[in-house]
Amino acid sequence: MQDNQSIKRREFLGKASAAVAGFMIVPRFVLGGKRPDGTKYLAPSDIISLGFIGTGKQGRGLTNSFLTTNEARIVAISEVYKAKAQLTLDRIKEIYAKNTQLGSYADIPVYNDFRELLARKDVDAVVIATPDHWHAAMAVRAAEAGKDIYCEKPLSLTVREGRAMVNAARKHNRVFQTGSMQRSWPEFRQAAELIRNGYIGEVKSIKVNVGPPPKPYDLPAEPIPEGLDWSAWLGPNQPVAFNSELAPPLSKDVFPNWRNYKEFGGGMVTDWGAHMFDIVQWALDMDHSGPVDVIAPDGKDHPFLTYKYDNGITMTHEKWDWNNAILFTGTEGEIRVQRKKLETTPASLQTKVIGDSEKHVYKSENHYKDFLQAMRNRSKPICDVEIGHRTASVCNIGNIAYQLKRPLQWNPKKEMFKNDKEANELLGRPMNDTWGIKL
Repeated sequence: MQDNQSIKRREFLGKASAAVAGFMIVPRFVLGGKRPDGTKYLAPSDIISLGFIGTGKQGRGLTNSFLTTNEARIVAISEVYKAKAQLTLDRIKEIYAKNTQLGSYADIPVYNDFRELLARKDVDAVVIATPDHWHAAMAVRAAEAGKDIYCEKPLSLTVREGRAMVNAARKHNRVFQTGSMQRSWPEFRQAAELIRNGYIGEVKSIKVNVGPPPKPYDLPAEPIPEGLDWSAWLGPNQPVAFNSELAPPLSKDVFPNWRNYKEFGGGMVTDWGAHMFDIVQWALDMDHSGPVDVIAPDGKDHPFLTYKYDNGITMTHEKWDWNNAILFTGTEGEIRVQRKKLETTPASLQTKVIGDSEKHVYKSENHYKDFLQAMRNRSKPICDVEIGHRTASVCNIGNIAYQLKRPLQWNPKKEMFKNDKEANELLGRPMNDTWGIKL
């Protein structure tokens, strides 16, 4: 018996070849089936069109991550530093050249003003990979423009900006993935499921080793390089002098140090903390809540920044043997997890198969495909905007405690500090009239 799909393909090809002389060869992906790597070809109508906002080092990496899913195309980019836009265009061309199944490369327009990108009807979703001070202002406008959103971590510079992003995504029914891709990695999923199923007993303490909080911007002025729109880079912020540590030249292939200054980022507390505190929130099933106390180091009872959850679990921001890693200590064992590394006590837990009847977390094996599939399903992805906001809030309230140097009580339902006007004033920040959003 012949395959109906094969018959349909032959009929299509026969009719097409008879239609007119000189008809183009039908691209393989139009016919369906599978690629050599085993993935399915998608019809052009099923390919998702992306607009990239911010094409620095992280943004360039994300172009590869999305294009190699074979499920997306990039149709426009927005970048305020011309040299970096061109570098990204060159990178995309290279990706197309090396991955012929993507089809042929088509010219991609570059916009200095991201609102022009948002106005394009052919953009299904945006990927926001700008410095943190821009995230909320861009994401809220993207939601209003009807675009789905993939936004890099840490999601927001302040708690109120994060809540504004959640509200906008919900109001406009947008799919919103936070770029906390560790949730799509097996070692972190295993750690979360071991903890949720009680394999180390009752969790008593957690140590999170990430770097320091931010400091006020204090760098000397340098000449603004040709091709950089410095005012647009600053966006909603007050003017400050340019320094190349904030936007390095192409000769320095590094992650910029804007993240170390509180006007633009939250130091390593949010940069790496948005990854590691995120896994803690996941493992503790606190994705829609958070700690209730945050205590600044006092040199006495609390030598480290300390968080307390209402279930009695204590989490500290402190150095231990592994960098950018988490140590969970329970009544019956320990879990130590870092990128590409998982150690457990007892050792057998490292490869423990979690049974079908046990507790499981959302399983994603590719953070980018997960977002694209959520777009098709109109469902929440593995790191929905609320989750990204809650993790960023853990980081941000920690930075507030560092700044005020005193204990703070946090109400995760109201997202306010208890009886502390000064601390609550730090939950948002001033933004200028041109680019600011309502907080």
